[in-house]
Amino acid sequence: MSVSKIQAVISSKCPRCRTGKMFTGTAYGLSRQKMHDHCPHCGFKFEIEPGYFYAAMYVSYALSVGEVLCMALLTAMITKSESPWMYIGVLFTTILIFAPFNYRYSRLILLHYLSPKVSYNPKYAALKK
Repeated sequence: MSVSKIQAVISSKCPRCRTGKMFTGTAYGLSRQKMHDHCPHCGFKFEIEPGYFYAAMYVSYALSVGEVLCMALLTAMITKSESPWMYIGVLFTTILIFAPFNYRYSRLILLHYLSPKVSYNPKYAALKK
């Protein structure tokens, strides 16, 4: 039974085999999260070309804008405050809290959804390593 694309993104799996993990460690933990250079299962090189993950900054920016917008609206609805310092504090904290999440999932979204060169191939999922 193959893993769906959404399940592969959520569990940080390789876009080609959907079996190997792309990252060591968790997004939030005591140890730093690190991305593998190659898939431990099928050997797929994640950085397709030099500087490939610079494009992930745009995805990360879009995620950050959505998170900040939601938190600003939520803060306005709950506190009804007009103090700019409250919003600056809440939004700065939101950006810091979501930074590890955005780092990981911007790269996953880029590889799984926005890269035409990368596609799932079930024959790599069946490989034994």
